[in-house]
This record gives sequence, structure tokens and C-alpha cells, in this order.
Amino acid sequence: MTVPVPPLTPPYHVVVFTSLLRAPDPAYEAMAQRMVALARDAPGFLGMDSARGTDGLGITVSYWTDEAAIAAWKADTRHLAAQRLGNADWYASYSLHVARVERAYSGPRDTETPAS
Repeated sequence: MTVPVPPLTPPYHVVVFTSLLRAPDPAYEAMAQRMVALARDAPGFLGMDSARGTDGLGITVSYWTDEAAIAAWKADTRHLAAQRLGNADWYASYSLHVARVERAYSGPRDTETPAS
């Protein structure tokens, strides 16, 4: 579940959401897809990267223009309903971190050693 992230110029903000599912559940996957579609249309949303392992451990990084956009997304009533379901039915545990990105790099970088 990834929304392509164009090259971003700092500063911008990220939300890092790490979760462990209690068990696989098709209802969770359907809700996750709805939340991606909803976030995609949210003001200030820049993109996201997401991965989930076979052990149920997932990491989603979403990219936002500023903290106000993140706060608005957090307060969206449809997102709040999904959060309640996550807490009640799907997550064994989760953590969330919000940060401002001051520098960003991407690769691959040239690994050749210059000739002397």
C-alpha cells in the first residue's frame, strides 16, 4: 500500500505508524485501503510508504506539508472510526511518531571509488 511520493523538499512532516496485528483480517485490509484513499484527498497529504510482514508487523510512513494537516487528518471522523476499530479489533500494539524532516536524501549513490 504505497502512494507514490515525489521528491520532497524539506522541511515537511512525517507520521511513522508501526503496528502489530493480532491476526490477519480481510476487514482490516479493506479499511486500510479506504484510509489510503481518504488520506490521498486530505489537504496537505504528500504521499506514503507502507509495508507489512507475514508476522503482522507493519510500518507506514505518511508525508505531510505541516502539523496542521496532520492534526486535521487525525481529527477526520472517518479516520477516528478506523482508529477505534483498530484499537478494539485489530492491533495487538502500535506506536506513532510525528517528526519534522529537515534533511532528506535518496539513492542509489555512486559507490565507485574515484581513480587516483
